[in-house]
Amino acid sequence: MFISFEGIDFCGKSTQISLLKENLESEGKEVMIIREPGGTEISEQIRKILLDKKNLKLTDEAEILLFSASRAQLVSEKIIPFLKLGNYVLSDRFYDSTTAYQGFGRGIDKDFVNAINSFVAKKAKPDLTFFLDIPVDLAISRQKDKRTSLDRIELGSKEFYEKIRSGYQEIAKMEKRFVTIDGSFDVATIHNKIMEHLKLKQSNEKK
Repeated sequence: MFISFEGIDFCGKSTQISLLKENLESEGKEVMIIREPGGTEISEQIRKILLDKKNLKLTDEAEILLFSASRAQLVSEKIIPFLKLGNYVLSDRFYDSTTAYQGFGRGIDKDFVNAINSFVAKKAKPDLTFFLDIPVDLAISRQKDKRTSLDRIELGSKEFYEKIRSGYQEIAKMEKRFVTIDGSFDVATIHNKIMEHLKLKQSNEKK
């Protein structure tokens, strides 16, 4: 099963991915965690360009193409081969991030975003997507102690992140695979909700 995690920065994705991996492995499942951008040697090099604060002049057009190039490598090199083995892939972001960040956040034409997402992802569409939704003000409060280590994307304005959050909420309305969870809950509560939805998904697929 291919499971992606989405949300604005500092929503708690990484923590929940680690917990889910532990849970699945305790059941004897083979699990691979990937992140975007990154996940392969080439994709990690692209990640450095995208997140480096020295690259503030990077254009919106270059940004979406670099994200997509990183994803194309990840899909071909890691995601599809691992899924073919019948294993679990847990992804810290996937193409919904491009729709939310570059489509809604940057204002790039949605039809173009959808077309490039489809071209790059091929048949690697998530079976289930957990959207950890938090208010932008909460995200800002969580990043206060990390101001000096924020990357180029994380340095975006509050208005930018409001657009992204609204974008995710719109995507959630259109995509049945999306499960929206209040990311302001405590870690254990969020994990329990994720496990409930995953078990329901697995149960429905067996019918």
